Amino acid sequence: MPSNPGIMASPRALEQPLSHYNDYPSIAHLVQKLSDNNIQTIFAITEEFQPVYKELKNLIPKSAVGTLSANSSNVINLIIDAYNSLSSEVILENSKLAEGVTITYQSRCKNGVTGEGEMGRKCSNISIGDEVSFTISITAKQCPKMGKPETIKIKPLGFTEEVEIALNFICECDCHKNGIEDSEICHNGNGTFECGACRCNEGRIGRHCECSTNEVTSEDLDKNCRKDNGTDICSNNGDCVCGTCECKKRENPEERYSGKFCECDNFNCDRSNNKLCGGHGRCECRVCICDANWTGSACDCSLDTTTCLASNKQICNGRGTCECGTCKCTDPKFQGPTCEICPTCPGVCAEHKECVQCRAFGTGEKKETCERDCSYFNLIKVKDRDKLPQPGQAFPLMHCKERDANDCWFYYTYAVNNNTEKEVHVVETLDCPAGPDIIPIVAGVVAGIVLIGLALLLIWKLLMIIHDRREFAKFEKEKMNAKWDTVRVDSRQYQAAIFEKFNGDDVFLPV
Repeated sequence: MPSNPGIMASPRALEQPLSHYNDYPSIAHLVQKLSDNNIQTIFAITEEFQPVYKELKNLIPKSAVGTLSANSSNVINLIIDAYNSLSSEVILENSKLAEGVTITYQSRCKNGVTGEGEMGRKCSNISIGDEVSFTISITAKQCPKMGKPETIKIKPLGFTEEVEIALNFICECDCHKNGIEDSEICHNGNGTFECGACRCNEGRIGRHCECSTNEVTSEDLDKNCRKDNGTDICSNNGDCVCGTCECKKRENPEERYSGKFCECDNFNCDRSNNKLCGGHGRCECRVCICDANWTGSACDCSLDTTTCLASNKQICNGRGTCECGTCKCTDPKFQGPTCEICPTCPGVCAEHKECVQCRAFGTGEKKETCERDCSYFNLIKVKDRDKLPQPGQAFPLMHCKERDANDCWFYYTYAVNNNTEKEVHVVETLDCPAGPDIIPIVAGVVAGIVLIGLALLLIWKLLMIIHDRREFAKFEKEKMNAKWDTVRVDSRQYQAAIFEKFNGDDVFLPV
């Protein structure tokens, strides 16, 4: 990880004690000192100064610009975001090169993305655990003064680790003494073959001295071997021979560079399942040319729609699109491999009720035509409801509960599996209501009648007792209120009085 990420507070903090004592350092000097000290710069500035610092960011590698709020309340989040952005990018840099020495980079980043030239120095969008590789080519066009060894240091910006390369120049060889003049190897004697290479005679150039300087200049040679001014000679994948690129050979004979500028190859195409072009195409100039019925950048998308055909022979049941051999249901209510399952739609259970009933139990309206009309699904019987498939186990399904003509319930599930086959799991036993128990019912009715009769007798007896007590109390009261005259009266008058007293009722009087 970067060793010294931080906010750039003041450029003076990076100055040497005596250098640039009275002035700020130049941007080039600033970049050099930041690199030497492995510092990644985060400019936290307000929005009004954003354009200026964004231009400065382009000049300082591994730097970031964040918008600081007026009260600086977002400074922590700003540093975190900027640090994550900086740490996701790897940029290589090298120390100063000796005169005549050039260095080129070729990167292979995440997901097979490659870069050359200046783009070959860096890889972006890198996460922890990702692996990137860089191919570095160093060319010496001349021997340094005094022929002393040179050292090149290469490291990723912001990191302390570095690679040190020692260059030892062989400027003179003992084999010069044994050179073969006018060798046939050097294009019919146009040079001296020494130390395994041709040293061309005056007026001849090329690897084998096959070109004349009168026909083409050195500048023309390089120009003819570049695709444009921003690319390397022969895309750094070959050698320029007389203005024509000769592509390098690979260790694997199946892998090769091609193209006028060696800009193409047949091994850097997208992969699927760890296979080049998914095993369904060929790689040409870093682009997959797919076989018939295959498409996609890695030829991993099948154009065959047979796997998307529903039972009605429509693609995705007319409610979706077939993409790479798989249905993408456009109607959110439908699901399943062919968009035929609709858990929220009414009538799914009722639609298959008669066929399930006739095949599982041999009953129902379709009993006579069951074999002809109801063979479109696979029937699987289970012992009880707990053995029925549950939602989410494999593929979308519908739980159903239906009743037959005898008021018996039967339970089943309907689903379309991943092979577009319809499956019905049904509980093999019917759930029928039990018949009434006559003896308890009769006993209950008889007991109820007896209890009601006893209750009525008790009520009648209670009312009679109350009535008798009231009459007796009334009689006692009349008896207490009766007034008898002590005068002797005639018996007939007495009887008449008594008769009148009791309203003509028969009364027996003592004589």
